[in-house]
Amino acid sequence: MKLFHVSEEKNISIFHPRLPSRKDLDPTVGLVWAINEKCFPNFLTPRNCPRVTFYANEATTEADSTNYLSSKSVNHVVAIEHKWFEIMKSTTLYVYEFDSSDFYLQDLGAGYYVSEKSQVPIRQFEIQDLFGELFKRNIEVRLLTNLWDLSDKIQQSSFQYSMCRMGFAEQRLKEV
Repeated sequence: MKLFHVSEEKNISIFHPRLPSRKDLDPTVGLVWAINEKCFPNFLTPRNCPRVTFYANEATTEADSTNYLSSKSVNHVVAIEHKWFEIMKSTTLYVYEFDSSDFYLQDLGAGYYVSEKSQVPIRQFEIQDLFGELFKRNIEVRLLTNLWDLSDKIQQSSFQYSMCRMGFAEQRLKEV
């Protein structure tokens, strides 16, 4: 299994465990975070870019596929807000690959794995064209004014999903 850490920081030589800020995790246990290959495209955005990501799996219904995917040739979507388009075009990401032996699954749907030990990357590479990398991986990219409607709907769907950095998203649109 391949595990990755995606960063805007170049040349990180060692990843030390950090105490999590998430309320659902033990705040006294430091973790190094990694993402599996399936969910790797969810992180091909600038760090603080809010995004709604989802992909079809064996539980995804035909109705959800028809309603939320643009074609039968796509099964994974990354949606961002319009205002992040230019930022994303000019962002370079650095990808660090880890030996997976010290990692354990933290969240299957989101593809998160964690290690309580410091990690030295086994490989590093750079991605300068984030949109091109997503397209190469057959990921549908959606540019939206506001992510909240899609977020609410996808959470009620049969897709695997992950909402990242939603604290940086535009406020919910008020109904008139």
